[in-house]
Amino acid sequence: MLNERDNVRPLVQRLREALDGIDWDVIFVDDDSPDGTAAEVRMVSQEDSRVRVVQRIGRNGLSSACIEGMMASSAPFVAVIDGDMQHDERILPEMLRRARAGDLDVVVGSRNVQGGGMGEFAKERVRLSNMGKLLSEKLLNCPTSDPMSGFFLVARPFLEEVVRNLSQVGFKILVDFFSSANRPVRFEEVGYTFRNREHGESKLDFSVNLDFLLLLADKRLHGMVPPRFLLYSLVGLSGVVVHTLVLAAILWVMPGDFAWGQSIATLVAIVWNFFLNNSVTYRDRKLKTPGAMLMGFLIYFAGCLVGFVSNLAISEMLVDRGVPPLGAGIVGMLISAVWNFAVATSLAWQVGRRRRLRRNATRVAQTA
Repeated sequence: MLNERDNVRPLVQRLREALDGIDWDVIFVDDDSPDGTAAEVRMVSQEDSRVRVVQRIGRNGLSSACIEGMMASSAPFVAVIDGDMQHDERILPEMLRRARAGDLDVVVGSRNVQGGGMGEFAKERVRLSNMGKLLSEKLLNCPTSDPMSGFFLVARPFLEEVVRNLSQVGFKILVDFFSSANRPVRFEEVGYTFRNREHGESKLDFSVNLDFLLLLADKRLHGMVPPRFLLYSLVGLSGVVVHTLVLAAILWVMPGDFAWGQSIATLVAIVWNFFLNNSVTYRDRKLKTPGAMLMGFLIYFAGCLVGFVSNLAISEMLVDRGVPPLGAGIVGMLISAVWNFAVATSLAWQVGRRRRLRRNATRVAQTA
């Protein structure tokens, strides 16, 4: 959950009504929301001991939050439901009944079966959901009618069977569950109609779709390449295009001045890569203040220079040892890319983390 304070009490009340007669508890996983969501859950838990909170500091992401919440529970069946009340909690008893009766691994709350519907979902989001379903079916053989659903129930034995294979990328964890199993998943679907959000703002944006594509790539590559490195590499390729265009433009205006053109083109590409990485690759650690951006850029720039020098040195050494120049260049480029990624991840985009944590703490204190 993130900034869902106003939804905590209404959701708990709806769960009480829907699960009357069933032994249940609810765990809210909060990514250190500055609006005081975690504090609100703690207040409710003093009134109802079945309500608990896991407050994560310095970590975020819906999939990883779901997994932490699941593993913090001792229940034999665990349901994932959004905190914005767009999922219909009234079908939870039927989901539980089916799981027990059919000895199922998963029961999916589906918008695409009888009794289900997308509600007043915008046409653009319906198209994106359908596209996600198509990609899930084609690339991962995901059999459910609504792989993009974030509303489902899992039996604990199945959870423990697949949890170490989960990618924990992005928002669409149901696809992750199905594609992480090494056998056919026993599942059924219960229809529900997607409801409008009552409080707060939607977290869905471009990054959600990007994360979904990364999840698909991660599963197809069997986790051999970190998803963040895939993004970093794509940004790097775009930087190559920018470098080439800038160099071509300079040489067209000033023919023969290659050294000057190469220097400018390299600098422009580094600046391009930095800002694009800040918006895409490291959007969960995004540097926002001028001070953080300046410090992050200087660290990134220094890392790129070291990577460039290392690239040249390694390539020349390999050529001297008989490796074909093209092959030597590729090896040098790969080593340079890994080095730059390591510097970016461990140093450049850690600059704003402590400031962000202090800022959240201040906002929570003011809200309380």
